Amino acid sequence: MTGKLQTLENRTIVLGVTGSIAAVEVIKLARELRRRGAKVIGVMSSAACGIIHPDALTYACDYPAITSISGMIEHVKYCGIGGEADLLLIAPATANTICKIAAGIDDTPVTTFATTAIGRGMPVVIVPAMHESMYNHPAVGNAIAKLESWNITVLSPLMEENKAKIPSMHDIVLMAERELSGEPLSGKKVLITSGACAEEIDDVRIMTTRSSGAMGREMALAAFRLGADVFVVHGGEDIPLVTNIKIKSASEMQKAVTDVMKTESPEYYVSAAAISDFAPERFEGKIPSGTEAGIRLRVLPKLVDEVLGRYNTRVIAFKLGWNEDEKAKEMIDMGVSLVAVNTPESMGGDTGDYRLLTSRGETGVSGRKEEVAAAIWKEML
Repeated sequence: MTGKLQTLENRTIVLGVTGSIAAVEVIKLARELRRRGAKVIGVMSSAACGIIHPDALTYACDYPAITSISGMIEHVKYCGIGGEADLLLIAPATANTICKIAAGIDDTPVTTFATTAIGRGMPVVIVPAMHESMYNHPAVGNAIAKLESWNITVLSPLMEENKAKIPSMHDIVLMAERELSGEPLSGKKVLITSGACAEEIDDVRIMTTRSSGAMGREMALAAFRLGADVFVVHGGEDIPLVTNIKIKSASEMQKAVTDVMKTESPEYYVSAAAISDFAPERFEGKIPSGTEAGIRLRVLPKLVDEVLGRYNTRVIAFKLGWNEDEKAKEMIDMGVSLVAVNTPESMGGDTGDYRLLTSRGETGVSGRKEEVAAAIWKEML
């Protein structure tokens, strides 16, 4: 068991490595791709061989690293028409390599694989890594624009310390998963509310829940894997490769949802947040320590009800509590496409037990929230 969802099972990925110092990261990348179920074939330029030894990539991939094109025509075997590979992933890609690929020059094993893959029309993902001044060169920018016009995915680097650094291994794997998912949500927009809200009691205290936002995060990542443009309204840490809209209170969440609904018209709304049902009547200043104080709670409107009543979108809702079947069925009757029912034990954790209710019936799913999110989208699609 790998402990990872096998999103790349039965997929073959050619991992092209070029002469950036970021090549030291590709051992971890190859291992992570394999943990997701992929077969990984490493291909190296001579410059890359000067940074990491081919034996290291051989070890990470469990296949001999390709450092030259031989009479076995490896580029055709894997990336030619009818070839074995499903994706060419070049990470890291230097300025030199990016410009050569855009110009159709193939004078290294990596660029030869790229020429073959592009001619075949197979998925290609390129991950730039170089000094910022090189990344800003107009020829590099023009080359990236040309590659993107050919439907090649170029993953934006992290701009730090005057360098265009290679993104995290998580983000690169996520992009590979998206490219190989078939993208059933391509062209679709998904709006997700996630995590806890914080309602002010006084100048220093808040009322909130134990929600960590883990379920909303996994729903967002799963939707991105499936090709969607994802918007997440939440107050937690940024989720990679999606549009993060930061809020604190339920009223801020309601406004953000309304704004996205009006400007983006998402096809799906996922209500995964533990949105505040109540807000305290706020004390001005700070309630003195050591004194008793009563807090009066006012009921807040249900955001799901507002979305159902005002917008034409498919709704996925979460219902928390015990013996919530009748309420969940009422939500289905009101127009919710799917209700995921779970109990408070799952709040703040990475696993949970869920029952998925739709107009077609009920199914159960248990495990890590990544697996639950995948099951929910599978049920929806």
